[in-house]
Amino acid sequence: MYTSPAVRSVNAYTRQAAASRVAAASPHELVAMIFEALDQALLNALGALQRGDVPAKAAALSKAVQLLEEGLRAALDPKGGELTERLDVLYEYCARRLTEANLHNDGERVEEVRRLIAPVADAWNQIRPQ
Repeated sequence: MYTSPAVRSVNAYTRQAAASRVAAASPHELVAMIFEALDQALLNALGALQRGDVPAKAAALSKAVQLLEEGLRAALDPKGGELTERLDVLYEYCARRLTEANLHNDGERVEEVRRLIAPVADAWNQIRPQ
C-alpha cells in the first residue's frame, strides 16, 4: 500500500510527539494516558463494528485488551490491598468481555467495558497530584 511522503511525515511527527509526551510524563500521567488510549481503542472498535470492518475491530479490541493487561493490571501495586484486588478483578473481567466481544462482533460488550472503566478513569484523574 502506497503512503505519500506527506502522510509518512505526519505519522512520524505524531509518533515522536507521543513518545515525547510519554517520556515527560509522571507515573500518574502515564496511567491517565493508558485510560485515554483504552477509551480511544474502544471507540475505534465500536466504529469498526458499525462499519463492518472486521480487521480494524480485531486490531482495536486487541489493543484494548493489551492496555488492560499490560498497562492497567501491570501498574497495580501488589501491596495495594483490597482496592488493588478489586481493580485486578475488574480489569481481568473487562479483558475477558472484550475477547468475547471480538469473537461475537458484539458492541454491547464493548459498551459495557466503557461503562465499567469510565468511573475508574474519572476517579484516577480526580486524584491527580498537584
